[in-house]
Amino acid sequence: MSAQISLFANAEPKTKKKRARRVHPSVPSAPATTVPTELLRFADWILLNSSGGKDSQAMASHICHLADRLGLLHRVVVVHADLGDVEWGGTRALAEDQARRLGVRFEVVHAEGGDLLARTVARFFKLKAKAEDEARAEGLDPAAAKVAPAWPSSSARWCTSDLKRGPIRKLMTRLVDELGGLGRPVRILNCMGQRAAESAPRAKLQPVEIDRPASNGKRHVTTWRPIHGWTDVEVWKEIACSGLPYHEAYDWGMSRLSCSFCVLGCEADVVLAARLRPTKAAEYVAVEKQVGADFKHGLSMGQIVARAQALEAEHGELQRPPRGTALARHVGKKATRAYLAHVDSDALNLAA
Repeated sequence: MSAQISLFANAEPKTKKKRARRVHPSVPSAPATTVPTELLRFADWILLNSSGGKDSQAMASHICHLADRLGLLHRVVVVHADLGDVEWGGTRALAEDQARRLGVRFEVVHAEGGDLLARTVARFFKLKAKAEDEARAEGLDPAAAKVAPAWPSSSARWCTSDLKRGPIRKLMTRLVDELGGLGRPVRILNCMGQRAAESAPRAKLQPVEIDRPASNGKRHVTTWRPIHGWTDVEVWKEIACSGLPYHEAYDWGMSRLSCSFCVLGCEADVVLAARLRPTKAAEYVAVEKQVGADFKHGLSMGQIVARAQALEAEHGELQRPPRGTALARHVGKKATRAYLAHVDSDALNLAA
């Protein structure tokens, strides 16, 4: 990671001209249907976005069950955007294992040009150069120019566009090419595990909508959020019934998964992550110092680490929780025992 940061720090900032984006006239303005079975039948590809987290896991098992009943599993592709070392260990392997157990194709995509920390440093130097240029143009001292925050935030979620959305759109291009000439645009049903209960912004999202920026004359992309209205309990019940393994970070107490230190995560999550991944937390502190801004608005990684260390001093090191701890809180111990037996039995069958 330090090598990536050094590379970006020494690079000359490049200014890109923004091009006006035009949507191909063939792209519909609204979905042809919102009925789940019709959405699946209408699609040439059913793309399931998997972060390895509980919501995308529940969404994947739910959709694969529906697709299997319709004889459409051959159209299903699970895609995982690998974020590198900023995500929890074993996340990519888990997403692949879940796809294998579901009996569907698995694809992994990567963003070129460094992970989130390296990109944050690169973004800082780019913003710094811009602020200095603007100051010079106004006859002001460039050294005193105020630099915009480089870290991603709820209002500037460049981490999602750069590390997930962009690479996944490249996969869409490959999938279109695989089908050859259909004489019409390829229809991609892009399924997301986003839920209204997660946040106020996600509550405002439509369960089904046309993704016009991702669509063009060769492909029409419909975004579907199949579990948008689900509760936490419904998600965990789906996991219990599916028998798919979930990430152990939930048993440790994390409420969400993907980046270990998500800028949108709650304080309890990032403090817990700092206790579980102190070396990675220290890398975030180093980047904070380099870009001169807090990791989260009003909460620096330095403060997060200090709170984690205080908890360690007061309570000692975290002890590994029993398997199924998170699931048991939602479905009970009896159902959890049955689930774990199912997971282990499937693992033995797959290994045989």
